[in-house]
Amino acid sequence: MSGRLIYLMGPSGAGKDSVIDAAREALQRIDVQVARRTITRSAEAVGEHAVGVSPDTFVRMQAAGEFAMNWQANGLQYGIGSDINGRLAEGHHVLVNGSRAWLPQAVQRYPDLVPVLITVERDVLRQRLLARGRETLAQVEERLARNDRLQAEPGQWEEGSVRIEALDNSADLTSAVQRLMALLARHGISAATGRT
Repeated sequence: MSGRLIYLMGPSGAGKDSVIDAAREALQRIDVQVARRTITRSAEAVGEHAVGVSPDTFVRMQAAGEFAMNWQANGLQYGIGSDINGRLAEGHHVLVNGSRAWLPQAVQRYPDLVPVLITVERDVLRQRLLARGRETLAQVEERLARNDRLQAEPGQWEEGSVRIEALDNSADLTSAVQRLMALLARHGISAATGRT
């Protein structure tokens, strides 16, 4: 029995890493394993249990087939290890911190994935981006504009025949985790059913 891939997306600053960390124990109870990302900047590893590598190392890993999926965003390379395929084949569910732009390829490779888009109110997103201090004011405005476009695009909640689930993370993390667990239960991923 194959596990399901849970493909979590959201704009920078939406709190993907925070939601994942807050949900980790609850996810373990329903046999959802969190995939570790490989990123071409070591500072990006802080707070999300990622592996930071040099661009050259990333290219070598990619050429060696070490990634099940990989993409570029904001000048960085991101990869998800190919070990997720074995875990899925063994019946474990796997959650990945993915990219909205790479979703079409993810759907092709994993047709029964559960795509989840973390949303956040514009003012909350602005506060979070400013608080972390990684971007200039101009970059913050660019990220806010991109988030506005994503939320306004007609059909943004569909990718082919796959419906994208929205998960609001504008309030506290406890509420976001509860909503995530309820969303997964609607897709048959819960303690009551074990594996789908």
